[in-house]
Amino acid sequence: MRDKGLFVLVKTSNKGSSDIQDVLLQNGKPIYSHVGELVCKWGESFAGRFGYSAIGAVVGATHPKEAAELRKSMPKTFFLVPGYGAQGGSGKDLRDIWGENYGAIVNSSRGITGAWQKSGNEKEFALAAREAVLEMKADLGAWY
Repeated sequence: MRDKGLFVLVKTSNKGSSDIQDVLLQNGKPIYSHVGELVCKWGESFAGRFGYSAIGAVVGATHPKEAAELRKSMPKTFFLVPGYGAQGGSGKDLRDIWGENYGAIVNSSRGITGAWQKSGNEKEFALAAREAVLEMKADLGAWY
């Protein structure tokens, strides 16, 4: 795997994620924790220049407790973080997931592309999207 990477679903942001990802294994650990351990193991030989693995983890912003737990067990794993904005995740929820060198990519699709719906003015789509990005930047910046 040269110059490529992948993200593995570990603890996703959707409400139904607990139906599978929180199920306890025989050892008492939830599935998401076991998958996180596997991601670390698989990624050991793919560490890049700054120590982060090319194998990352999808960890939802809507589960801050689990995300903080996963960050502790996955210090050199990039997190792709859905669930910010429209699904309810905030900068405060993400304060424990950054890791060294800011190892997280926070995604806010609907919060940005649907920002115009707050005003109801579809013609101001670009301005509303820009404002949503600036608000997100400020919110995230307040917590790392």
